[in-house]
Amino acid sequence: MSHSVPSDRGAGPGTVGARLAEVVEAHRTELVALSHDLHAHPELAFAEHRSSAAVADRLGDNGFRIQRNLVGLDTAFRASAGSGDLHVGVFAEYDALPDLGHACGHNMIAATAVGAGLALAAVADDLGLTVEVYGTPAEETGGGKVLMLERGAFDELHCAGMVHPGPLDVVGARSLALADLAVTYTGVESHASAAPHLGRNAGDAVTVAQVALGLLRQHLEPGQQMHGIVSHGGAAPNIVPGAAELLYYLRAESGESLDRLIDRAESCFAAGALATGCTSAVREMSPAYTELTPDPWLVAAYRRCVEDFGRTPIAPDLEARHPLGSTDMGNVSREIPSIHPIIGIDAGGAATHQREFAAAAAGPSADRAVVDGAVALASAFAAAAADGQQRARLVGAQRARLENGPSLDGGRA
Repeated sequence: MSHSVPSDRGAGPGTVGARLAEVVEAHRTELVALSHDLHAHPELAFAEHRSSAAVADRLGDNGFRIQRNLVGLDTAFRASAGSGDLHVGVFAEYDALPDLGHACGHNMIAATAVGAGLALAAVADDLGLTVEVYGTPAEETGGGKVLMLERGAFDELHCAGMVHPGPLDVVGARSLALADLAVTYTGVESHASAAPHLGRNAGDAVTVAQVALGLLRQHLEPGQQMHGIVSHGGAAPNIVPGAAELLYYLRAESGESLDRLIDRAESCFAAGALATGCTSAVREMSPAYTELTPDPWLVAAYRRCVEDFGRTPIAPDLEARHPLGSTDMGNVSREIPSIHPIIGIDAGGAATHQREFAAAAAGPSADRAVVDGAVALASAFAAAAADGQQRARLVGAQRARLENGPSLDGGRA
């Protein structure tokens, strides 16, 4: 099967590329309304019941087969269309941030995924596709995609992708590996004035650990990061704190570097307990996130499309210098050929996780980005489906993954 899939929106009406753009444009009002609806009703990780239902229902209303409560996660779903032998996965995120709402623009991610899914469904028979739109909960914390990957939700996929908003366009986006940790300290309460000598101060343990971590910073490897908060430090000034907690993110450019950082940070956590006579315990709040490893061929196909729209992504040789936080899409990209481009919106200079970005995520430039992102993502996948060599590569990589177990390169070009 061979098809020409131009990325130009202005292509002739008989081309697959033009058909993708026509479908997304026909659903523009619906997609923008979905983005705004999710934006107005933010929900936190694993509690996205309204948001998950809204996204799944929109796909169901357009003929997709819906499977809810996927792999034991009640806010995860799979929506399917077509019956071809090449399975394309489009991921929708919809969890929000505490206090900040959709300051990471997941409302846009979900609407873009619906648009790309609808476009690909319209050409599924022509390109031999099965289109799978996945509702993936708990990206901000909790690692919904990691859990879905480990439980086999994505086993049939030959490629996968999503589009994330940001202050500029970054096609071959990179991210950092992440450990999401809670460190609890247990001491002994006592009267802070009458009998402080009987207490063991868990709040002081936090302070010692924070100082040790601060001193460690000058010795971090390039690309390593640490940041955290004190989530609990005591109950009252006249009570020696008997319990305290740190929440910390550790990040690095690779999983191997992250492992080394964890070892050093855990020594700092332990130092707080040792110095104060308290005990400590470290637990993972989320599965570890690995770094993004985008598929080069899909990246190039997506880049051609957004450049045709008049967008100017940063140059490929600069992309590695702009790691964009961390995402559980990294784990998927290590197993399945994937893309996770950033699409730029006008946020007035604000970055993600700022209130100004949350406001911009429901503004006019965000609405345009939903449409552009949906067409570009669909076009990249359609181009791969129409290219015999790439199609064979994707099919072969999926077969090898299932037969031989996970591979770290995902069969990339």
